[in-house]
Amino acid sequence: MDILLESGLEWVMLAGMILGLVGLIVPVFPGITIIWGLALLYGIITSFENAGGWWFTLLTLLAVIGWLSDNFLMGAKARQSGARWSSIAIALIAGFVFSLVLTPLGGIVACLVGLFLAEYSYRRNTNETLLVVRDMLIGWGWAFIVRFGLGTLMIIAWSIWAW
Repeated sequence: MDILLESGLEWVMLAGMILGLVGLIVPVFPGITIIWGLALLYGIITSFENAGGWWFTLLTLLAVIGWLSDNFLMGAKARQSGARWSSIAIALIAGFVFSLVLTPLGGIVACLVGLFLAEYSYRRNTNETLLVVRDMLIGWGWAFIVRFGLGTLMIIAWSIWAW
């Protein structure tokens, strides 16, 4: 591949990956997926040169951890404050369904409302239920930090591969 064209390709890919990373600030924006997808596209275009297969495997592993971190960290933090597994499942299902029907922001609200309603029907105590919802939000915050860190690591790993 022409060196000038390849250099331009790398800068365009890097810009897209940084956009994906910054997009993680918006809840449910698939920033990790965008970074991973651009790395895959780069690998296909360059025929996975320079040990690209190994680098792409590392990027895929980091992406999988990022994809799972949301549900794991949110659920773990809610469980820490006593949320039932069934309430967490209801919250995640409500969030998923409403993010398809409404905007992603609607999915977030539905997730929290679903958790509140499921836990309140069990506890019948507003203060305890609000603590569970608060802890799920804290878990969401931790998940963002983890995803942002993983996205940064993915971009660094890709940069080493590309340059």
